[in-house]
Amino acid sequence: MNVRASDRNGTIGGVDALERAVLNRYADASRAAEPALCCPTGEYDASLLALLPPEIVERDYGCGDPGRYVREGETVVDLGSGAGKICYMLSKRVGPTGRVIGVDFNQAMLDLARRYQDEMARRIGWANLTFIRARIQDMGLDLDALAGWLERHPVTTLDGADALESERQRLRAEAPGVPDDIADVVVSNCVLNLVGTEEKDRLFAEIFRVLRKGGRAVISDIVCDETPPPGMRSDPHLWSGCIAGAFREDEFLERFERAGFHGVEILERAAAPWQVINGIEFRSMTVRAFKGKAGPCFDHDQAVVYRGPWKRVVDDDGHVLLRGKRMAVCDKTYRILTDARGPYAGQVIGVEPLTPVDPARAPRFACEKQALRDPRRTKGVDYRDTVPADGEACCTDGSCG
Repeated sequence: MNVRASDRNGTIGGVDALERAVLNRYADASRAAEPALCCPTGEYDASLLALLPPEIVERDYGCGDPGRYVREGETVVDLGSGAGKICYMLSKRVGPTGRVIGVDFNQAMLDLARRYQDEMARRIGWANLTFIRARIQDMGLDLDALAGWLERHPVTTLDGADALESERQRLRAEAPGVPDDIADVVVSNCVLNLVGTEEKDRLFAEIFRVLRKGGRAVISDIVCDETPPPGMRSDPHLWSGCIAGAFREDEFLERFERAGFHGVEILERAAAPWQVINGIEFRSMTVRAFKGKAGPCFDHDQAVVYRGPWKRVVDDDGHVLLRGKRMAVCDKTYRILTDARGPYAGQVIGVEPLTPVDPARAPRFACEKQALRDPRRTKGVDYRDTVPADGEACCTDGSCG
């Protein structure tokens, strides 16, 4: 669905056999349903499915429902939006104050999705959905805009080729298909595996780029328990069928970490494999990961207490949290670990200082130094108050008498 290919009005990128197989197979699948393509799931919200035209439901190909983890009012980018099923359900889910951006390269799939935009806006009650033609590993380049430029400036010379490259760069900088820091959530349903191996690092960097600080990626994809051998990796039919390009389970999580995400978590993992080929199991998995751990560290005299049950845990920045101990952390880490909507919600107890620290006067904090936080640091070294028991406040549930 998201591969290099020739634009209808000129060459946008080279095409290899694997990419052509994906492009052609999904173009065919936009015209006639292919039930065996990818890993169907029957767990979508029935009330949202009921809004959709049968053609879109029949020609959707996925392996999960990342949309269920999206909230009202959020801006969502759907990678490899295909026929638009997830996008239209998200349009309803995020409400009139939210926004949905579907990104796909396959023109046939985009044509199908766009065909129903006006009708779906009437059914849903609002129009908050845009479809962008772009490669998901290069979302800054709006290929419809580039195609329009090519119509006006056909490339027939080397100078023309240079001008085409300049226009690509200009579009990315001045009129990006999907701008930086726009999304609260990036979702995808069985599409990342279709991107070429050599471009997967760029793909995860793009997901990170378009997310706002504090945003999250929720990705459903096909994973495998062993690395497929070269013969499978080079098979166009297996690649277009979401098999050859599948991530090894542990590698899938590591990709998020390497791109700068934190709180990487497996939300769903199919117990039974979808397919087994040459003894290798392929199954659906949904992963969530958060953006926002970058930035300077300042000391606000805060501490966090890990609740357990593990004796100790280590976060993505290497902070060791000991069960029941007051661990010193910087303000940035404190906010990440205690965020009620973050990945660690409910796992730690936040301890704020008795007297708030003025952010303008807060010293730098050395996160690499693991240390306990002395209670006197949070209460204040001169704290000597004596506060008698308040029986009324202590026994609000009536259990003390």
